[in-house]
Amino acid sequence: MDGLRVVALLLATVTTGMMAGVYAIYTNAFMPGLAKTDDKTFVAAFQAVDRAILNPLFLGLGFLGSLVFTLLAGLFSLGEAALVWIAIAFVLNLITAIITMAVNVPLNDALKAAGDPDTIDVAAARAAFNESRWRSFNAVRVALDTTAFVVLAWSLYLAGKSAAHP
Repeated sequence: MDGLRVVALLLATVTTGMMAGVYAIYTNAFMPGLAKTDDKTFVAAFQAVDRAILNPLFLGLGFLGSLVFTLLAGLFSLGEAALVWIAIAFVLNLITAIITMAVNVPLNDALKAAGDPDTIDVAAARAAFNESRWRSFNAVRVALDTTAFVVLAWSLYLAGKSAAHP
């Protein structure tokens, strides 16, 4: 069981870090870069990236993996010192997933549903997308998942410490 606990905790930490990185890239590079483009470029690029990111690696390993592995790490850590920290990380990951599904995904889907940038009013589509709302909630995702990553890293430290001093 100890080996499963460590593997689950390590995978939880890595996948949560991956997700924090994805959200941070959007905050620090992708959205600021797109903000400087014309409406047609913004709509076309955002639609293309959103279609590309919906893949098994991102959805399965990253997005869902961070939740599943953190939950498993918690279940395998019942009675361990790290459990409370793993539980905090799980709640932070869960809140991030809820924000993603309640705010960011609907905005993404609406922009994709607006249609082909060559045939729609791209200024209206971009305005309806509400970049500031998307960016604000993404900043919250960065903060939550980065905190979850740090908490899981602390949990790894605690797990290692308890293994060294049984």
